[in-house]
Amino acid sequence: MTALTLMRDDNCVSDPIGAGRSILVVDDSKLQRKILTSLVNRWGFEVREAESGEQALEMCKADQPDIVLSDWMMPGMNGLEFCQSFRNLAHDDYGYFILLTSKSEKDEVTEGLRSGADDFLTKPINADELRARILAGERILDMQRELTQKNRVISDTLDELQRVYDSLDSDLMEAKKLQESLVRERQKSFDNAELSLLLRSSGRVGGDLVGFYPAAEDHLGLFAIDVSGHGISSALMTARLAGYLSSSALDQNVALERLADGSYRSLPPSKVIEVLNDLVLDEMETEHYFTLLLADVNLTNGKMVMAQAGHPHPAIQRADGSVEQNGTGGFPVGLVSGVTFEQFEIQLHKGDRILILSDGVTECPNPEGDMFEEDGLEKLMQELSHVKGPAFFDSLIWNLTSFAGSDDFPDDVSGILFEFDG
Repeated sequence: MTALTLMRDDNCVSDPIGAGRSILVVDDSKLQRKILTSLVNRWGFEVREAESGEQALEMCKADQPDIVLSDWMMPGMNGLEFCQSFRNLAHDDYGYFILLTSKSEKDEVTEGLRSGADDFLTKPINADELRARILAGERILDMQRELTQKNRVISDTLDELQRVYDSLDSDLMEAKKLQESLVRERQKSFDNAELSLLLRSSGRVGGDLVGFYPAAEDHLGLFAIDVSGHGISSALMTARLAGYLSSSALDQNVALERLADGSYRSLPPSKVIEVLNDLVLDEMETEHYFTLLLADVNLTNGKMVMAQAGHPHPAIQRADGSVEQNGTGGFPVGLVSGVTFEQFEIQLHKGDRILILSDGVTECPNPEGDMFEEDGLEKLMQELSHVKGPAFFDSLIWNLTSFAGSDDFPDDVSGILFEFDG
């Protein structure tokens, strides 16, 4: 046990500094505890005493003090051992630990800091110095508690954001199901033709849409749409457009004309796109635009009348495996009013097929930043010339994944494969 002498300057300030703070004084000497307790009591602290490290540790388990003043040399558990055990206690708030010692060698001070002590006071203790060290400890405690409070606010905010995200993610999952329901049939067989559809969003929901609708007798309407942007607003735009090209409510389909006998026939695809362009600019308050390829197919003779509005060129694969990519290009829909669009015709023969894809395929990048492009598509179609129907799209996605190094494509991927058997 080391005797403690308290040196006090006559000018030592005794104004309260510890209102609301608690201090634990740990020393095996009752006299020394009384001297320290009397002093810190005068400064406004709530003071508790412990005569050993073991007793102090039990008190800290029940109620951690803000500041600990502990003698180093005590029988049983000494100050260093108590400090180490104190640091191992699970408490939310930090406790500031000051060791009182006659040791002043650098190695011993280093040992104390390594054990978890925050500060040292060398005996004999000066009251002003003790007050200054306690004030420094209080500043650290204030900063720590302010940081803890801010962390709690951040944690609560993150929890709330997570709940919002989970709710939004759940809504997006339902929206994805609804969007996928817009393409009710991914495969359709006709007397002498096979139709396959692909729709794969890059996120929960996307801006691509493909579909078909019955037209005049032995005629079929095909459409492929790619709305600018991604996400919810693009998906809502595709849902609106799906109504304009509906296969179930033909009266609302702007691509069809109802005849006197109640049947329908296709309107010229170029005129239909002009109508859609006016509808978007006049009736929809949106910054979105979209590319479109619209086709009327004669299922009997394989003749296709098409109009293109900024959508990628269709790729025609002949029965011998050769590939042609033809089209007129054109402006996207919803950018400029009064735009006219051109029609063109494609004649399919027995064994021919036509592939209509969004630019999510040709503009898909590999890890080096090189795009798949039209040449890559033509080469792939030649390699897959023997693959038919949905299996072709499965192979397309597999090859695109291999090219990109990931199946997480940066853009939506959609397509129509029409195979004519003649």
